Amino acid sequence: MKNGQIWLDDQGKLIQAHGGMIARFGSRWYWYGENKDAPNCPGTTRVDVIGVSCYSSADLRSWHDEGLALAADGSAPELHPTQVLERPKVLFNEKTGKYVMWFHSDSPDYTQAKAGCAVADAPTGPFRFLHAMQPNRLDCRDMTLFVDQENRAWLVHSANWNKTLYFSRLTEDYLGFTGETYATLIDQEREAPALCYRDGRYYSVTSGCTGWSPNAALYAVSPHVNCGWKLIDNPCTGVEASTTYQGQPTWMFEHEGQLYLMLDHWKPHDLRHSGYSILPVSINGLTMEIPWQETVLEEEAP
Repeated sequence: MKNGQIWLDDQGKLIQAHGGMIARFGSRWYWYGENKDAPNCPGTTRVDVIGVSCYSSADLRSWHDEGLALAADGSAPELHPTQVLERPKVLFNEKTGKYVMWFHSDSPDYTQAKAGCAVADAPTGPFRFLHAMQPNRLDCRDMTLFVDQENRAWLVHSANWNKTLYFSRLTEDYLGFTGETYATLIDQEREAPALCYRDGRYYSVTSGCTGWSPNAALYAVSPHVNCGWKLIDNPCTGVEASTTYQGQPTWMFEHEGQLYLMLDHWKPHDLRHSGYSILPVSINGLTMEIPWQETVLEEEAP
C-alpha cells in the first residue's frame, strides 16, 4: 500500500475507516474509523453518517472488512444519519472484559459537541450505544483515547471551540468520567490529537485549526500526562512537511518496537475517496521526527 492514497481491503473494495485508529486485540489488529462510503450531500463537505467501520488484519497489510461495529441506524437520536459521528476510538477494559468506544457526537451545526460512548463484547461489535455527554461540562470536538503508565484512561479532547486541549479521566469501567480534568496547550488552538509514551515522557501530535486545509503538525512533550505539556516543533521532516504531507494526525500505535503515526488525507468534496498514511516515528529525547515514506510497513510486517 502506498501512503497518501486510497487503500483497498482484501476484497478489492475501498477501506472506509477515516478519523480512526489501529489497535491489537488478541492475535489480530483492528482498524476502526468513520465509514464515508456515500456521495457527499449536495453542496456540502459531509456525507450522511453510516457508522463506524471495523477491519481486521493479521499483518497490518491485508485488511478484512468486518462490517459496521456501530451503525447509524436511528436507534438513538445521536445515531441518526443526519447527525455527526467522528473520530471513533476503542479501548479494551480488562476489568469488565468489554470493548468501549468513544467518539465525537454532534449536531450538524457542531453546537452540541458531545462525547458518545458505546460498548461491545467483541472487538468487531456490534457496539451498543449507551449515552452522549459533554465531559465535565466541557465541549468535546476532535478527540482520542489514551491509557497512561498508571493505567488511567483519558478522553483527550479539543474544547472551548478548539481553543484548548483537555484530558478528562474515564471511570474504571471506561463508561463515564470521574470529574478529574486538566487543561493543556491553553489557547493554542490544537485539534486531531494523537499520543504516545516513550522512555519516561509523554508525546502528543496535533493539528492546527484550519478546517479542511492541511497545516503543520506540532508535537508536545511532558513528563506527566496531566500537566507540563510544552509545544516543541513540527515533527515532519520531508517535502510538504508544512502541510503534514497534506494530511492530518489521527492515531499513534506501536508494532515490533516501532512507533507509527496514522494520517488522514481528506478530500472534503469527495470524502469517500480520502486516503491514508502510516508513517514511522523516531523519538530521541525531546526530538521527534516523522519522515515521509512512500510505502507502508513493507519490511516490518511478517
